[in-house]
Amino acid sequence: MSENTSTELNILEIMKWLPHRYPLLLVDKVISHDGAKHIKALKNVTMNEEFFTGHFPGFPVMPGVLMIEAMAQVSGILFGLIYGMQKENEQSFFASIDKARFKRQVIPGDQLIFDIELLKVTRGIAKFQAVATVEGQVAAEAEIMIARREV
Repeated sequence: MSENTSTELNILEIMKWLPHRYPLLLVDKVISHDGAKHIKALKNVTMNEEFFTGHFPGFPVMPGVLMIEAMAQVSGILFGLIYGMQKENEQSFFASIDKARFKRQVIPGDQLIFDIELLKVTRGIAKFQAVATVEGQVAAEAEIMIARREV
């Protein structure tokens, strides 16, 4: 967690918890977290995203798989906040996805808000309920599993 008592994490703090970097770092800010069961984060979707050059020319739509990846990254941050910073010989992995649904297109100018809740933990694998919304409308949702392993 950051040195102050705020539950927000800025991009520099996020980069301490995630190994992802541009262009695959898909979380801009953690709005709040309780360090144990819930996290809320955001991604500002802009026309500058590389994927918009090919998806789709003339009608830019954020790929669903990248929304899922962003939800997994936010889940990974919560996993780290719960279990602590990983050791040098450890890595957290996106282990599975279930019940994925896409309900709304996400376009440049949208702000994706991610709400992630811990459902359960079994033998170092955590299962999360993830929901991504835009202006209060569900854009995507899924159950995501994150596992930490020695590498």
